[in-house]
Amino acid sequence: MPVRVRIPLTLRRLTHEQEIVEVQAATVAGAMDALHARYNGIRDRIVDKTGHIRGSVLVFVNEEDIRFLQNESTPLKDGDEISIVPAYAGG
Repeated sequence: MPVRVRIPLTLRRLTHEQEIVEVQAATVAGAMDALHARYNGIRDRIVDKTGHIRGSVLVFVNEEDIRFLQNESTPLKDGDEISIVPAYAGG
């Protein structure tokens, strides 16, 4: 069973308007690589050049913020769900 990735509205044009994409991956970093392999360019909008999740993006695994887990090294298991959420700031 694959991992499900919820794609935010702002990135769906890159996934042919799909809200949920399934990938095979052992870690969050692997899931970003799998997304990139299928949808060229999507990883660049989520991950910076050093391989870390951009500060303007929040990533959750099963509703837990990966910043409080193991960041990009957070392990995944079959059936997990990753949510990619653009961070908004303002006042």
